[in-house]
Amino acid sequence: MTAMPGTKFALGIDFGTESGRVMLVRADNGEEVAWSLVPYPHGVIDRALPDGTPLKADSALQDPRDYLVVLDQGVPEALRKSGVSPADVIGVGIDFTACTMLPALAGGAPLCTLPQYTANPHSWVKLWKHHAAQPQANRINELGARRGEEFLTIYGGKYSSEWFFSKLLETLEEAPEIYAAAERFLEGADWIVWQMTGRESRNECTAGYKGMWIKGRGFPSRDFFRALDPRLENVVAEKLSSAFLPLGAKAGGLTEAMAARMGLVPGAPVAAGNVDAHAGVPACGVTEPGRLAMIMGTSICHMLLGRERQIVEGMCGVVEDGIVPGYWGYEAGQSAVGDIYAWFFRVFDADPTAVTGKAARLQPGESGLLSLDWWNGNRSILVDADLSGVILGLTLATRPEEIYRALVESTAFGTRVIIDAFEQKGIPTRDIVACGGLAEKSPLVMQIFADVTGRQIRLPRSLQASGLGAAMHGAVAAGYYKDIAEAAGHMAGLQDRCYQPDPAAHAVYNQLYQEYRTLHDYFGRGANPVLKRLRAIRHK
Repeated sequence: MTAMPGTKFALGIDFGTESGRVMLVRADNGEEVAWSLVPYPHGVIDRALPDGTPLKADSALQDPRDYLVVLDQGVPEALRKSGVSPADVIGVGIDFTACTMLPALAGGAPLCTLPQYTANPHSWVKLWKHHAAQPQANRINELGARRGEEFLTIYGGKYSSEWFFSKLLETLEEAPEIYAAAERFLEGADWIVWQMTGRESRNECTAGYKGMWIKGRGFPSRDFFRALDPRLENVVAEKLSSAFLPLGAKAGGLTEAMAARMGLVPGAPVAAGNVDAHAGVPACGVTEPGRLAMIMGTSICHMLLGRERQIVEGMCGVVEDGIVPGYWGYEAGQSAVGDIYAWFFRVFDADPTAVTGKAARLQPGESGLLSLDWWNGNRSILVDADLSGVILGLTLATRPEEIYRALVESTAFGTRVIIDAFEQKGIPTRDIVACGGLAEKSPLVMQIFADVTGRQIRLPRSLQASGLGAAMHGAVAAGYYKDIAEAAGHMAGLQDRCYQPDPAAHAVYNQLYQEYRTLHDYFGRGANPVLKRLRAIRHK
């Protein structure tokens, strides 16, 4: 394209689970002008390190050098496709899956890149879906509950194995030499901003939602950390930071070296780091309470805004100014959604188009199947990575499309559990805006979610809302807009099409949902811990 004279652009870089997406958008109206997708060369490392070192069960690691490949390849490609002059890119924003934690030296070098540490799994990035730290999460929860620690309340009563300090404690206990060598433990979002600007900075969003940090209060006390493990007494002062940037703040400008690698102008403003789902909320046009933003991909994040803090069971966090300034931002989620569908097609070696078409012709309840969506544990509301999936009702006549539809329905039931938890605390959800790959590619999934939840589902103008949201924060950091709400007013929007719930289907799903809730509580709340016993036998 040939840019109009005077037109300015913002760059959003979305670091996902399997790849990074670079989006170049117009700063005045959010129009997407070019994008590029860069798969991570090493993907998700879950069985063995690149040198062959085996990993324990439930590991999910990454190579931080893959993130730099996104900058090196994705940004120049987007600029090349667009024809935009680097001088017209006014700001850069990034978002990141979280919690994605890495240990590094004080200069920023990740420990896994150093020869003496590269064979140790704990020196690598621990991705959000690294669930091997569940025992550590259990101890954090037990100690926090005994002491009445406030941080537990912002996570709905349980701190997850996916979050920051569970993974840090796992490192300390299983690889104390890595803990000792690490001069910094930080989120991937903060590390990549550090590489771009040459300045270490931390953001309020990941600290609040993943790291026990409470605005105006800080981290738990040294006494808490000492009680957790005496070696952790000074962890904040020694390994972390006590200063955090709000969303949309300028973290710094691109260094000359990084600008050369990315094809941009040195000094271009870079926004503070952000979480992928949280960045996507204002890009969905959600800047006030009442509308649920649902970021759909390998997992789902469910995001709501509230005018006051409520303690909602199993939330991933409720953080003041954590999504949009002036509101409490609520996050919940499901640990696997698209990943479950991908598992089905891989294991059954099924053609997605054919199976989806057959599944769409089935009526609610026709298969006689019911599933629990815990293929990767449960994030909300049970917050338990040791749970696993269940399918009931299988017979010799069961067909693949029936199993697939039951899996989709189970993920929709999981979302409804989360909506119910919000509404029980007086936080309404009048409708839903859904974005991400599933919202873009699967009408069947979206219609089932509408029918199960009984709510209209709208789609944003850009279904890659996280990348757009990152670009919007880049525009705020550059001073083009005063805040993210103003940016959303110009750069975000909704499509005309939407998914309306079918009353007849919703009535059947109401019956199935009651059965789902019964199974959810029976297997998930301790009445029958058979799933955990099976897991323990498997890991012997």
